[in-house]
Amino acid sequence: MIKIDRQLLDATSQRARESSRGRMNHNFHSGPADTLQRMLNAMEPGTYIQPHKHEAPDKREVFFALSGTLCIVEFWDDGRIKDFALLKAGSECSGAEIPARTFHTVISLQSGSVAYEIKDGPYIPIEDKNFAAWAPAENSPQAGAWLKQLIEKLNLSII
Repeated sequence: MIKIDRQLLDATSQRARESSRGRMNHNFHSGPADTLQRMLNAMEPGTYIQPHKHEAPDKREVFFALSGTLCIVEFWDDGRIKDFALLKAGSECSGAEIPARTFHTVISLQSGSVAYEIKDGPYIPIEDKNFAAWAPAENSPQAGAWLKQLIEKLNLSII
């Protein structure tokens, strides 16, 4: 049995805070070849995940907020916002599933936010994500401003 307790959530969040990317995974799957990828994904406010989609091969992705507050954003292929879900641990909406071939990103709105993430495998880095050409790359100088604009457009705030 794998137990997901407060100690594991806090330790994963601490590693995210210490990471230059502001996020950290704790994997439960046996490795990249596993057909069901399962992990904790701890994310701190300010971390930027370039919008991407999983296609060719098609993969679904599911997020459940175990602590903190996250926002899942779906986009049309041209970059317009299609939909979003505010996920808060223990609230009326604590999870969301993103279909294959759908551009999306995840925004952390609260320090200590941790999602349980499930994604179809296997994980093959070269074909895992198709990044949106209309959004800046993760390490680009424009990434922070783009994320800030998205948060403002959605009328969200960091808690």
